[in-house]
Amino acid sequence: MNGRMMAVRMMAALVGLLIAAPAVDAQTPEQDAARAMEAWTKLVDDGRYDEAWRQAAPAVQERVPLPAWEASLRGARGSLGTVSGRVLESSEVVPAPPGAPAGEWVRVRFVVTFAGGRVATESAIALGGEGQWRAAGYFIAPRPQASDYAAPADAPYTAEEVTVNAGGHTLAGTLTLPKDARSRVPAVVLITGSGAQDRDAHSPLIPDYRFFRQVADTLSRRGIAVLRMDDQGWGGSKGDPSAATTADFADDIRAGIAFLRARPEIDPERIGLAGHSEGGIIAPLIAAGDPRIRAVVLLAATSRTGNRIVDFQVRDALIAQGLAGASLDSAFAAAVAARSAAAEVPWVRWFLEHDPLPVARQVRAPVLILHGATDRQVTPDQAPELEAAIRAGGNRDVTVRVFPALNHLFLPDAEGTADPARYARLPEKRVPGEVLGSLADWLAQRLR
Repeated sequence: MNGRMMAVRMMAALVGLLIAAPAVDAQTPEQDAARAMEAWTKLVDDGRYDEAWRQAAPAVQERVPLPAWEASLRGARGSLGTVSGRVLESSEVVPAPPGAPAGEWVRVRFVVTFAGGRVATESAIALGGEGQWRAAGYFIAPRPQASDYAAPADAPYTAEEVTVNAGGHTLAGTLTLPKDARSRVPAVVLITGSGAQDRDAHSPLIPDYRFFRQVADTLSRRGIAVLRMDDQGWGGSKGDPSAATTADFADDIRAGIAFLRARPEIDPERIGLAGHSEGGIIAPLIAAGDPRIRAVVLLAATSRTGNRIVDFQVRDALIAQGLAGASLDSAFAAAVAARSAAAEVPWVRWFLEHDPLPVARQVRAPVLILHGATDRQVTPDQAPELEAAIRAGGNRDVTVRVFPALNHLFLPDAEGTADPARYARLPEKRVPGEVLGSLADWLAQRLR
């Protein structure tokens, strides 16, 4: 199981640097059912169809004999391959089907990625009562193949599919290269935020949002090469990051930097980093230890420990649900308890404890900090805190810009949100040109 995605699921109401969900009571039927179905689908992943049948609701066992059950699952899952990641999409109470047994019914939906890049929507119907949940239905529908990453027909750059060796695994990516360059060109590595994302910074939970495709197009039209990669264990990238932390994912980006420095088209002394959200934690980690990094862009980056960020996110979401007084305190205490359990996951534990400011004080490369004013996941008051820390370390080339009415994804959103369902409902999924232009102008100047 992908530890990073497991951490996102376990901490959906707590961490969510990119795809946070509003915090709710840890004992709701929806959450209990989601946890039970997550464990049950692992049996299906492992091909243990007989065990999955035995752990299904009695109504399933009565109506579907084991041989028919196994044949059905082999037909549904056999052609998809090995699961490389699973993300909870939704969990909701639904009416009992006509003639169904008494109990609570919850539909749990996951987005599942398979080795080789196939993506599917998986639904498990959970039947429960008194805290016990069993699968009463299972459906899986493959989604269309991942979009191609070819350059637009009119682009003054090429888009090359590349493979980066990251030690024990390989990463799939796209390298965009300006056409007709007369000498070696500068390059930027893009670093995604938390949760499962492809090289475009696209999550299945937020259709049509492809921030990094926009960034790559903008920069490469300005003569800057761009490397962007699928997250480890997602899309075309390999690896099993079940025990990995953010620090380990930084090694994947270091592998990308080494790849660029070995390319004859790239100037190895003019390489920059641009990280969004969790990527804004990773970029300083790398720049602090690599004096050859020429420029760093931090997009919605945090200046505080994960514990402080989680405290704000949880309380903010609970208040938005109308809780106050003793009810708020009780719900917050339950969330803190859930956090303690989730901290057994290495990624979660590292994030909760990591303090970005000591690292920021070690960054010597020029830094651009961009933030959305309505960001409810990483609040905009953290941008000047980062700036102060970087300057305290002796770095005077620090620029900060906060964009009005843009949220954590740099999408137009006057109210702001930390709810992926609301992100998905936003009418505009393209990042404004003002953000892209600021980023490109600054990088073109620092990398020339």
